[in-house]
Amino acid sequence: MGVPLEAALSGTLLFRGFSFYVPLLPGLLLSRGELREQRVAARPPPVERYWALSPQALLESLRTTPQGLSTDEAARRLALYGTNALEETRPPSHLGVIWLQLKSPLVLLLVVAAVISAFTGDWSDAVIVLAIVLGSVLLGYSREYKAQVTLSRLRERVATGVEVLRDGRTATVPLADIVPGDVVLLSAGSVVPADARVLEATDLFVSQAVLTGESFPVEKRPGDAAHGAALVERGNCVFRGTHARNGTGRCLVVATGRDTAFGGIARRLALRAPETEFDRGLRQFGHVLLTTMVVMVLVVVAVNVLLDRPPVETLLFALALAVGLSPELLPAILNVNLSTGSQAMAARGVLVRRLSAIENLGGMDVLCTDKTGTLTEGVVSLQGAHDAAGQPSEDVLALAALNAAFQTGLSNPLDEAILRASRPPPDSAEKLGEIPYDFVRKRLSVIVRREAGVQLITKGAFAHVLQACTHAADGTPLDARRRAELQRRADAWGEQGVRLLALATRAIEARERYVREDERELTFRGFLVFVDRPKEGARDAILELSRLGVGIKLITGDSRRVAEHVARQVGLGTTRVLTGARLHQLTDEALWHQAELAELFVEVDPTQKERIILALKKKGHVVGFLGDGVNDAPAMHAADASISVDQAADVAREAADFVLLQRHLDVVRRGIEEGRRTFANTLKYILTTTSANLGNMMSMAVASLFLPFLPLLPGQILLNNFLSDIPAVGLAGDSVDPELMDRPRRWDMRLIARFMVAFGLLSSFFDLLTFGVLLSLFHAGPELFRTGWFIESLLTELVIALVVRTRRPFHHSRPGTLLLTSTAAVTVLTFLVPFLPFASALGFVRPPATLLVAVAVITVLYVAAAEKAKGPFFRRRD
Repeated sequence: MGVPLEAALSGTLLFRGFSFYVPLLPGLLLSRGELREQRVAARPPPVERYWALSPQALLESLRTTPQGLSTDEAARRLALYGTNALEETRPPSHLGVIWLQLKSPLVLLLVVAAVISAFTGDWSDAVIVLAIVLGSVLLGYSREYKAQVTLSRLRERVATGVEVLRDGRTATVPLADIVPGDVVLLSAGSVVPADARVLEATDLFVSQAVLTGESFPVEKRPGDAAHGAALVERGNCVFRGTHARNGTGRCLVVATGRDTAFGGIARRLALRAPETEFDRGLRQFGHVLLTTMVVMVLVVVAVNVLLDRPPVETLLFALALAVGLSPELLPAILNVNLSTGSQAMAARGVLVRRLSAIENLGGMDVLCTDKTGTLTEGVVSLQGAHDAAGQPSEDVLALAALNAAFQTGLSNPLDEAILRASRPPPDSAEKLGEIPYDFVRKRLSVIVRREAGVQLITKGAFAHVLQACTHAADGTPLDARRRAELQRRADAWGEQGVRLLALATRAIEARERYVREDERELTFRGFLVFVDRPKEGARDAILELSRLGVGIKLITGDSRRVAEHVARQVGLGTTRVLTGARLHQLTDEALWHQAELAELFVEVDPTQKERIILALKKKGHVVGFLGDGVNDAPAMHAADASISVDQAADVAREAADFVLLQRHLDVVRRGIEEGRRTFANTLKYILTTTSANLGNMMSMAVASLFLPFLPLLPGQILLNNFLSDIPAVGLAGDSVDPELMDRPRRWDMRLIARFMVAFGLLSSFFDLLTFGVLLSLFHAGPELFRTGWFIESLLTELVIALVVRTRRPFHHSRPGTLLLTSTAAVTVLTFLVPFLPFASALGFVRPPATLLVAVAVITVLYVAAAEKAKGPFFRRRD
């Protein structure tokens, strides 16, 4: 991360006048950066569409055998492909971080202002501004390491020792030494070390929730997958970072390190996050100020040159005016504002990891969320045990409990749900045998001795259990009509997106050994229905978010049926669904349109989640993403506001801007409200300060054309700025009208520019009116003129904040306590300053009471005019 060294040095050398050295720098720096890139580029690419090739064709392509590689060949490939490690990245350099901060036009503007202040002898102002800039740079520096921490968490997820076949024998090698062509051996509990194709499998089930978000372990077996199969559809492949829950497997490694799906996530996280809406707004605001300053300097210089004023003095005066336009306290106000918002959000169950994201959360108009654990409880539960007629049945539940309690194979969420919902098996029940699950039969049987005799109890996939049944529970044969009825009932449940198992039994004699052939002439007993229940209050929270102008889009790796069922239960639309397979076929341009229309995204992989986020941002949306797994990290990295939960994977928490202490959308709503409150108060400061500063600078520019003296002395300007900034700090905790929080609010540069110019001109008009009153009615000399304008300019800047802070008439909206008290205190102090003992040292004189009355009348007229102007102004925007 950070600026490339050649770019940093180029800037330094050009600044010193040695630009002729610049063409030599890329060659001098090749060994540090570009040589590494060339080495990575030389790495052979992974086999294309390896999941669709036959095993023999894949073995030939990788020049290996089912017995694995020789030790010598593995060493040669390790040198060719590199280690099986996620790409290492250096932490950002000090110079790089500083440059990234200084690239902001606003920060650059403040640095220039500080330099000019120092050049003109105003050292106190220069030190204050540079201190503020330094604080901003240090804050940015701490944020730059977030991606590196995330990468280290990714690396820690993968085990260090791997069982492989080398020289035809089983050996344990370090994870980093795995190469394409290796044959790895997996067993229950193994973490998959690389992307691999399954050659052999026995009851192999792999949990790949970290990549796909799927709730249930996925069965893996040999065979071919479709040419265009998405990651979630590749049942013949295992992927790095996932782990085996049950069974054994022999797998052929096809991709290692950065070429794996897991490595792709790491590569995305190593990239600098896309510019967020908040950062973009600040950058554009800086451009607006810079443009205004340049225009002002050019106009002032041109007019004064035409009037034969001294050029050097004119230039310094113009630069001083430009400096006066800069909102010096903006970084400090932002930090206070964001810190206040952070504390308020923490009190409401949201921890803020990146302060600048608070305003992105407030401006968010689309929230993309995973299903499991957010809209649903995230725990598989048994919805019901039903007999063949679809009626609840305690007998079916008791039989299912015996099967789940006595089976010794895969420990899975379905059996755990059965055991939670049922009573423990009676002590009199005795297990006599077991017929394990396999992927061909897709069922499991236990043989139990009970008081009524010995019974074989079979549980498994509906179609495979029904296939072995010949009788109904009442003893009558299962004819075609009855089988069709059972199929219709199963299909109805399937349409609801639930997980369905069937249960069957058979009386059997006691013996030492039982075989698969014993699963015959079974009696169909009923159905077991499993669900991940919608979270209580999820529907209400979605309605509340909709009221706040935030649309919800569901993005999940689960199947279409499951996603649609959950969406219907929580009130989301299901008419426009985009699958991962369809998304894979879309170009980025086509996705921009489709992503905006789609309500559900199903069967998607991690990179597709990121594409969806980027497509929505491209269409102008401020996008939030709520996720909790490693598979969500790329999308969270790309989002304007990334949200995770306290129980999420380490990688997801590190990639998140916000961590929810409670996994519920209602907590997100509270965070959105705080984000909007923070943004509203930030905008109040920007509108107030820029319009007042521009008005003062225009007034000074005009006054310089006809006054034989300076309108204000440097010390008076500094005191004016200091006193006007005191209430500005109170804006951070100001109350916000409800109508300013009812929908997303975003940076609007046209609004800021128009407001700055319009209210700057209005402020300048009343300044010029004050000039006229001072010169014509009071025949003011330099000291009295400066005293009168000091009071008027400060008063108008104080009261404009009270007017601009609300869309309502200002007296119908109560300001925050700190803002109100600080404004009142500074107002009183403004009138007292000319009467204080040190007033003469600052160039003030005691004004007559009539002048104070005149200034007060002008201020009241200004408030009335500003109040009249803001109504149409804000109505056009709203």
